[in-house]
Amino acid sequence: MSAVASNSDALPVPGFPAGVDVHWETQRRIVWNEREHTSEERELVYEISWIAERSLWRSFLRSQRKVKS
Repeated sequence: MSAVASNSDALPVPGFPAGVDVHWETQRRIVWNEREHTSEERELVYEISWIAERSLWRSFLRSQRKVKS
């Protein structure tokens, strides 16, 4: 069984509120690959943003990839 979309209108994407500080940080780290049982260098991209209601910065991992030698 498959699903078919009958309406392909794009939904509006809300933007960030004015005054919100959002930026991305890229870090290269040596991490353990549990599947291959080896250490490898990975590039990690974090989204960093200010949460005014809590008066703190928050960060979370947005993407990661293996660094090719």
